[in-house]
Amino acid sequence: MVPSKTNNWAFETVPQPGLNGRKGYQPRGKALGGSSAINAMVYIRGHRSDYDGWAALGNAGWAYDDVLPYFKKSENNEVVQDAFHGTGGPLNVASIRTSNPFQEYFLEAGRQLQLPLTGDFNGADQMGLGVYQVTQKNGERWSAARAYIEPNLSRSNLKVITGAQARRILFNAKRAVGVEFSRDGKPESVRARSEVIVSSGALQSPQLLMLSGIGNAPELKSLGIEVVHHSRDVGRNLQDHIDFAFSYRSKSLDNLGLSFAGLRRLWREIGRYRREGLGMITSNVAECGGFLKTDPNLTIPDIQLHFSMAMADNHGRSRHLGHGFGCHVCLLRPKSRGAVTLDSADPATPPRIDPKFYDHPDDLEVMVKAFKITRRIMDAEPLAKWRTAEMYSEGVQSDDEIRTILRNRSDTVYHPVGTARMGTDEMAVVDPQLKVAGVESLRVVDASIMPTLIGGNTNAPSIMIAEKAADMIRAA
Repeated sequence: MVPSKTNNWAFETVPQPGLNGRKGYQPRGKALGGSSAINAMVYIRGHRSDYDGWAALGNAGWAYDDVLPYFKKSENNEVVQDAFHGTGGPLNVASIRTSNPFQEYFLEAGRQLQLPLTGDFNGADQMGLGVYQVTQKNGERWSAARAYIEPNLSRSNLKVITGAQARRILFNAKRAVGVEFSRDGKPESVRARSEVIVSSGALQSPQLLMLSGIGNAPELKSLGIEVVHHSRDVGRNLQDHIDFAFSYRSKSLDNLGLSFAGLRRLWREIGRYRREGLGMITSNVAECGGFLKTDPNLTIPDIQLHFSMAMADNHGRSRHLGHGFGCHVCLLRPKSRGAVTLDSADPATPPRIDPKFYDHPDDLEVMVKAFKITRRIMDAEPLAKWRTAEMYSEGVQSDDEIRTILRNRSDTVYHPVGTARMGTDEMAVVDPQLKVAGVESLRVVDASIMPTLIGGNTNAPSIMIAEKAADMIRAA
C-alpha cells in the first residue's frame, strides 16, 4: 500500500541535473516509529567493512565488533540463532510468511546464472541472492514504535505527545535546555533536566539543528536565525542509495495488481490471513533480493537488488491495470554527496533536499553495470517465461541507451544518511558519543550521524545506533 500524506512527509528534492532536471521523491514516516512505520520491513545491517570504516575515520567504538552486540541486543530473530543474531530483543525479525512461488523463480534464475545464494544476509557473508528476513511479528509490521514505545507506554517516565512538530531546540547560552514544538497550531515547550536528544532522521534532524541556530552561520543569518554555534557541515554529506527499477507485466495472480480476478484472489487471501496469519497479505512486496559485485575484483558487494511481487513504478504511486513483478537495483556506496539546507526559518516549510544524484560520474558508470547484471537475472528463463511485457526498458541495450534510461527513471531507494556526520575532526557535527560539537547537553541519534552510507537498508542500523546511544546516555 502506498503511504498517504497523513503518515508520510512526502518530501521532494530540488531538481536534479543528474536526473535530467527531475525532482526526486523523498518519503519519510510521519508517525510514531518514523520511517519504520512505512518502509518495506527488510532487515539488513550492512557489511562488516562499513563499520570498520567508521572506526578507521576516527570513531572509536563504532567498528563492527563494537556494534554487533547492539544489533543482537535489539533483535529477536525467530529463525536464525547463531553468533551473529540475538533473541529476546524488542525488534522482532522473522521470515516472510507468503510462500510466493516467485521467490523460487528468482532464486532459480540466480542458480542458472551461477550466482551465489545465501540464507542469511546478516551473517558471515553478505554476498549472494536470497529471501529477505523482515521486521514482522505474526505477519504484521513490527515498527520501532511497536518494538520500543508501545510496550512502555505505562511507564511513569515516558510521555508520548502526538500531532506535534518540533520547531526549535531551546538554549541557555550554549546549553540545550528544552524543545519548542507546535500542537494544534499553538506553540508549546518542554524542558530537559539533563539532555535533549534529536532523532528526526537524516532530513529533519539537520533542519531542526539549523532552525535552532546550529549550522553555517552566514546561511542562518541570511534567514534571520540567531546563531548559537557555527557548524558549517550541518546538513552537508548527504548520501543516498540511487536506484533503478525494472518493471514487467505478467498474467500470474501470484503478483499483486489490479484486476477482477486479482481482487477475488485478494479477498481469499484476507480470509487466509485472518485464519492462519499467512499468505499474500503478509507480503512486504520486496520479498527477495541480494548483494552482488559489478566487478569481480571488488572485495565486497557494491549493488543491492530488491525483487518485488508487483510492478515497480514511480514508488508505487503510478498504478496500472493488471499484474506484474519487478526488480530494483541500487548503488550501495555512491560517491556523490549532497546537502540538506533551509529555504525558510519557518519550521513548517520542508527542508531543501539536494542529494546530487549522479553528480559523480563514477556512480552512473557503476549503475550501467548494475543495470546489465539485473537485466540478465530478469531475462533468465525462470522469470522471463512469466512476463508478457517489459515496461520502459524494452529494447534498451547500448551503454548510451542505459545511461539515458538511468537518468530518466532512477531515484532514491529511501536510505538518506550522513547530514550530522559523526567524527573527530573540526568539521564533524557530532562526536563518537553523538554529542553535538560546540554546545552542551545535546545529542543526535539517527541515521544522520553515519559518516558513510552503509551497504544495505538503513532501518536496522538506525535502531542499532539508538541502542548504543542509550548506553552512552545512561553512562553520562
